[in-house]
Amino acid sequence: MDCIFCKIVSGSIPSRKVLETVRSLAFLDAFPLVKGHVLVIPKTHCVKIQEMTQQDNADLFETVRIMAERVERLGPSSLVAVHNGKESGQEVQHVHVHVIPRSKEDGAGPVHSMFTKRPKMSDAEFAKVLDILK
Repeated sequence: MDCIFCKIVSGSIPSRKVLETVRSLAFLDAFPLVKGHVLVIPKTHCVKIQEMTQQDNADLFETVRIMAERVERLGPSSLVAVHNGKESGQEVQHVHVHVIPRSKEDGAGPVHSMFTKRPKMSDAEFAKVLDILK
């Protein structure tokens, strides 16, 4: 497999490991947005979170919880983000969770600032979306 994260899991590509469990690995992002930017990945290759087993999911998000606490040693809060598929901005096609220390000085805004073409939805459109998601 030509997945860079799978190569990190196998040890064929070095990483700066922060925390490792039987099912997950947390390491410093090689191209950090801020100091302390961590990626948390499942060791099993999955492109989207809904492809993960319940056990891998539980382990991954417990590792994310621990890493959020740790990265906040570097800033007053943290951003936890998942790009779930290529169209959402996922650059490496392997599930990964960004855990990023945040501060007022980092220059990043809220998630809403990413979307410049936000929809204006009627009650009928909200109802249709609600029906699809239920």
